[in-house]
Amino acid sequence: MKKQTPWILTAILVIAGSMLACRLSPFSVSSTNTQQPTPYSQTVPVFPTAQPQVVIPQGSGSLTERDAILADLYNRVSPGVVSIQTITAAGGGQGSGFVYDTEGHIITNYHVVEGAQELEVDFSSGLKVRGEVLATDLDSDLAVVKVDVNPADLVPVPLGDSDLLNVGQTVVAIGNPFGLSGTMTIGIVSAKGRTLESMREADSTSFFSAGDLIQTDAAINPGNSGGPLLNLAGEVVGVNRAIRTESSNTTGEPVNAGIGFAVSSRILARVVPVLIRDGKYEYPYLGVTSQDELSLFLIEELDLPQTTGAYIASVTPGSPADQAGLRGGSIETSVPNLLAGGDLIVAVDGRPVRVFGDMLGYLVTNKSPGDTVVMTIIRDGEQKEVTVTLGKRP
Repeated sequence: MKKQTPWILTAILVIAGSMLACRLSPFSVSSTNTQQPTPYSQTVPVFPTAQPQVVIPQGSGSLTERDAILADLYNRVSPGVVSIQTITAAGGGQGSGFVYDTEGHIITNYHVVEGAQELEVDFSSGLKVRGEVLATDLDSDLAVVKVDVNPADLVPVPLGDSDLLNVGQTVVAIGNPFGLSGTMTIGIVSAKGRTLESMREADSTSFFSAGDLIQTDAAINPGNSGGPLLNLAGEVVGVNRAIRTESSNTTGEPVNAGIGFAVSSRILARVVPVLIRDGKYEYPYLGVTSQDELSLFLIEELDLPQTTGAYIASVTPGSPADQAGLRGGSIETSVPNLLAGGDLIVAVDGRPVRVFGDMLGYLVTNKSPGDTVVMTIIRDGEQKEVTVTLGKRP
C-alpha cells in the first residue's frame, strides 16, 4: 500500500518538512510464509502491567511525586539506552538505540546504520564495543545490531503495549541528541496512527507507507533516532524515528518543532523477533494508492457519499486488490491527477476506517501475507463487501 501525495501542493510542502532524527558526525571519513510469525524466545519481559513502586526520598523538599517517578525511570532505563556511532563511505553519523535482550541484540533505526562500514555502541557505564548489523527492515525503519557483551552487563528495556496509550499521556525520550548521550526529554502523546513514507521504494516515483506511528511533542532532535520512547512505567512504547520541522541550526541540522514520530511498540514486537530469527520480515500487501486525508473540496470533486473512509485513487495491476476486483479512479476531475470513480473503503474486517492510516495500521499490526481480509466499500452509491487475499510487498 502506498500513499499518494501530488493532489495538493501545500500538503507536499508540509510533508517535505519531515526529517529523520539522526545526526551526522562532526568528523568526516574521505519465503513465502502465510502463517503468523512465531515469536522469538527472549529474556526481556514484554508488555508488563505492574507499575513501578517509587519511594520519595524523605526531606528532599524539591522532589515532587512526579519528579521522583521520572528520576526513578531514568535510573532504571538509562543503563539500557546506548549511543551508536557509525563510519560510512560518506563520513560518519550518530544515533541512539536500546538493549532488547541479554543475548546482545540492540534495537535502532535502519537509517542510523544504513551504509555503516564500522559501528560502535557506547553504554552509559562507559563500555564501548563494536557492533554488527544483524538485520534491517526498511518498511518500519528498524534495525537489529548485535554486540558481544557479557549478559550480566546488559540491561534490557522492557516493551510496553502502544495500543494502550492515550492521547495526552506523558511519554519520555532518552537518547543521544547532538551527541549528548543520556539525554532525557518529556512530552505527551500528541496523536496515534500516523503514517509516513517508509524507507523502501514502491516504484521510481513513490515509497510504501509506514503506518501505526506515534506522534509526540517530546523533544526529539538529530541523534535521537533509534532511541526509546517510554511510558512512565519505563516501558518502550515506540522507537523515535523522525521529526517534522521547518527550522534548522547554524550547521543546517533540523531543530525540533514539537512534532516527532516514533515507530509503535506493536510494530516493534511483531517485526523484531522475525528479523532476529529469519533476517527479514514480510509485510502484507494490498496494492492500492490512497491519500491519508481528503479535504472537503476533494471529497466534493470525487462525489464521495461521506467524508470518512480510504479512497482508492489507483489499483496496481496484478496486485491482490486488482485480483479481488477493487477499483481505482478513472474519471477526470477539475483537479490535476485526481481521478473520480474509485472505491471508498469504509471498514476492514468490520473495523471502521476513518482515514487511510486506520486501514494501514490495522493491516501491518494484525495481518500477514496470505491472510484474507473483508473490505467494506462504497461503489456507485452502494455498499458491498469484497474479500481480499493479501500478498507480500514486492
